[in-house]
Amino acid sequence: MQARLWLLALTPAALLVTGCPEGELSYGEAKEAVTEAALASEATSLVEGSVELSTSFTLGQAAEATATEVRDFIASQMPCAEVTREGTTVTVEYGAHEGACLWRGRTFSGTHIINFVKTEGSIEVTHEWQDISNGRVEVDGTATVTWDLDDKSRHVVHELSWTRLRDGKTATGSGDRMQSPLDGAWVNGIQTDGSREWNGDRGTWDLQIDGVGWRWIDPVPETGSYVLTTPKDKRIAMSFSRIDDNTIEVTVEGTKRDHKFRVSSLGDVQGDGEEGGES
Repeated sequence: MQARLWLLALTPAALLVTGCPEGELSYGEAKEAVTEAALASEATSLVEGSVELSTSFTLGQAAEATATEVRDFIASQMPCAEVTREGTTVTVEYGAHEGACLWRGRTFSGTHIINFVKTEGSIEVTHEWQDISNGRVEVDGTATVTWDLDDKSRHVVHELSWTRLRDGKTATGSGDRMQSPLDGAWVNGIQTDGSREWNGDRGTWDLQIDGVGWRWIDPVPETGSYVLTTPKDKRIAMSFSRIDDNTIEVTVEGTKRDHKFRVSSLGDVQGDGEEGGES
């Protein structure tokens, strides 16, 4: 049986603004939260793509055999990359050879190191990313993915940092999530519950993830909900629903009214129009 392990990690942030009564959620706050979610997802989708490349292997075999299988698969899919194996560790250097490093619409440069450890009833895959970039963001960090061979689920723990290259905006965070296949198949995406915490230029943020369904092509989930707690302990709830193949609606709940935004497959965010005069 073939299994694909995926990683996902989404990190929305919100910008606090002044001018509205305490406790109310302004349009500006809501839009900033969704915009930051889409921006952060570009960083996480970049490493997700590299994980996708490394997860086509046969469950139950020895760790070294798994590493060999993954090395051969990546080399066949990415002739632009230098792919080597030493024991149970595979190292991928994207862009080491001529040609564009493209995988399912994603562009890669940088280094990805993958290690496989098989234990009784599970297989553990550790990932390390060094200067992984698509030309817009750059990501560094690690993740440990523990695959339950009986339950067909996985536990993902990660530490990531990313930089938006055009202006140097950075964030660093960690996460702990349980994931299962979306609609019964990993190829469709993931169903996720868990939490995430990160630090940005405005302080520490906490994200609770409740039953989100996420397809690999999308920058945000299509079902489920988030609760984001800001550095000033303001809670922002988001829910998700699909509009069409390329668009997902994100509803941000306010104390007096909700705010709706549309997120495209490219991560662009549009609201219901500028609300002149609203703080």
